[in-house]
Amino acid sequence: MIPPTAYGHDIRTDLRSIREALASASTTPFWLDDPARPEPRASLSGQMSTDLLVVGGGFAGLWTAVVAKERQPDRRVVLVEGNRVGWAASGRNGGFCEASLTHGDENGELHFADEMPVLMRLADENFSEIRRAITRYGIDAEWEETGVLTVATEPHQIPWLRDAAARSSTATFLEGDELRARGNSPLYRAGMFESAGSAYVHPAKLAWGLASAAESLGVEIYEQTRVTRLRADGDLMVAQTAQGEVRARRVALATNVFSSLLPELRLFTVPIYDYVLMTEPLTSEQLAGIGWTQRHGITDSSREFHYYRKSADNRILFGGYDAVYHRGRRVAAAQDQRPETFERLADHFSRTFPQLEGIRFSHKWGGAIDMCTQLVAFHGSARRGRVAYSAGYTGLGVAATRFGAEVMLDMLEGADTERTRLKMSRRLPVPIPPEPLAYPLIQMMRQAVAASDRNGGKDGPLLKLAGAFGIGFDS
Repeated sequence: MIPPTAYGHDIRTDLRSIREALASASTTPFWLDDPARPEPRASLSGQMSTDLLVVGGGFAGLWTAVVAKERQPDRRVVLVEGNRVGWAASGRNGGFCEASLTHGDENGELHFADEMPVLMRLADENFSEIRRAITRYGIDAEWEETGVLTVATEPHQIPWLRDAAARSSTATFLEGDELRARGNSPLYRAGMFESAGSAYVHPAKLAWGLASAAESLGVEIYEQTRVTRLRADGDLMVAQTAQGEVRARRVALATNVFSSLLPELRLFTVPIYDYVLMTEPLTSEQLAGIGWTQRHGITDSSREFHYYRKSADNRILFGGYDAVYHRGRRVAAAQDQRPETFERLADHFSRTFPQLEGIRFSHKWGGAIDMCTQLVAFHGSARRGRVAYSAGYTGLGVAATRFGAEVMLDMLEGADTERTRLKMSRRLPVPIPPEPLAYPLIQMMRQAVAASDRNGGKDGPLLKLAGAFGIGFDS
């Protein structure tokens, strides 16, 4: 019999106390539940012409608009967003900003082994450019470079962390008192503190700040303007909306989780729902009681992993573990709330920090990210180079979207660059079958991942077969 893991799907905390802790939690994402949220912008109506049309007002689209004007200040850039700027994945994620473009070294080695030195250098350059842009435009994104603690909650994860720390010049392996000084949980067996390569942001403030920066450069932004069709008309592309159309010389598609305006791309991503809790603000005494007095974030080493970090006012954001695919590739507001996942997360939080018994949650929310089989973004062009796309970020978009913006602009400008020569810019990942095959296949993979966590991290036949086709689940 396989012994239970530190977490698991079964609830071990008193269910009544869990429900009481969640009872008054707002269903609005914490980052968007802010009186500083900008007023809605006007929607687009009538016909308009532009040099560059950006479709999507999340990080990928906003970075594309900003960088486009930095490169060519005199080109007309129009950005349209179907809802409001930063309302989807860009405004409700955990705010972990990782420099990596490959979802970790192991996943990078699986897909891009011969390019890893270049990808690591480009990742560092991209990360530095984000830092500089935040300073240059005065964006109050609550940027913090405070490192990340990765913990082992199972015995087999301890050598993984020890080996990873030994290979890094900026990481330290921790046990005993050194570990408890970073985080004191009865579930922590060992840890690795990585001081470089990541930051934390208030994601909604970053999106709002990028939109303001774009407008200061002359970008025209229209909200509540959903593009329903994209077609060619001679040398131009025409984007049809409910109340008009935009005729553009070039188009950058930054719609990510939403169904692509290029039908041939629709099998390369699926919407996966991620869910998050946010506690009420913690006191200094409470934080000292769990040994988490510093500002780093924490994640565990399981494939079904948790991520957690502090807000500026010392709440704890606690998310991850469940990754839910809803049948039919549907993205729907009703799926942003999932009581069984919130209860599971609250149970896992209680197991992680039993010292915080009685803590209540102020917010509970969820939303879709776009997952592809290589776990990192892919980029490309279509329609004779008049359209570029970037999608498949799989939860690693806070920093990587800026890189995707650069790739799209390179392609739209017809430039041959280091970025456009990368495999992630020249080939598509393995597609994900349509329904009715997608749902049972994804459920089988989820079960195989959970079984691996229970079995000392050892892959079963299904994961081994997936690996043979270049599909991995390590990050």
